[in-house]
Amino acid sequence: MVKAADLPVLPAHDVTGYRLVNSKFPPIDLFDDVAGPDEFAALHALQSLTNPRLQNEVGDLALLPLDQIPFGIRGCSYAVAPFTHINPEGSRFSDGSFGVLYFADTLETAIAEVKHHQQTYWRRVPGLRYERFVFRGLRGVFKEVSIGDALTLPSDHLVYAPDHYTASQPFGTDVRRTLNGLRYRSVRRPGAHCWALMTPRHVTDIIQTTHLEMIWSGAITQVNHLRVTQP
Repeated sequence: MVKAADLPVLPAHDVTGYRLVNSKFPPIDLFDDVAGPDEFAALHALQSLTNPRLQNEVGDLALLPLDQIPFGIRGCSYAVAPFTHINPEGSRFSDGSFGVLYFADTLETAIAEVKHHQQTYWRRVPGLRYERFVFRGLRGVFKEVSIGDALTLPSDHLVYAPDHYTASQPFGTDVRRTLNGLRYRSVRRPGAHCWALMTPRHVTDIIQTTHLEMIWSGAITQVNHLRVTQP
């Protein structure tokens, strides 16, 4: 099995990536309203007295040290949310015990990745004949600092298995101990690539650029752009 320490590390520079988030999950204002961990701690303590929903909104802060949060950037809540609201079922590079911030090289790649996972999920729901799901399209900028390059692994490597994460999840745990993240091949869009960030610390900007809807009719049959917002 490949080890994170065996990967070449990419030279540090700024990168632009794209992701989709379900519109039912709103931005978390508390992360965007403060400029540093001290302000956050004070405001969190104050709001906790009057906002019983705060824990659900902010998520589990025990999963992410405050010094990992990029306070003061535009879209801070988008950078932090995957780490404080983790998916217990896991993902390609997480066993469900920690969060990962995924980016794709283009919006089209992000759509292909999300479309696949949406289809996998909704096919398990009996009797679902028609539905529409709305997503925010996000564009983010982050620094490739201590990012391992898994593009050096062949496309048939076990970490790229299309139907299971048996090899990739232990590998992701090893990456988290050793590196800030990975650049890797997109499994859902051949020739494209993605990033799996193990910390939001080096994200410098995230903005919403579009709204999309996915139409379900036994499968995702359409992906429509609903609205474009200018930065």
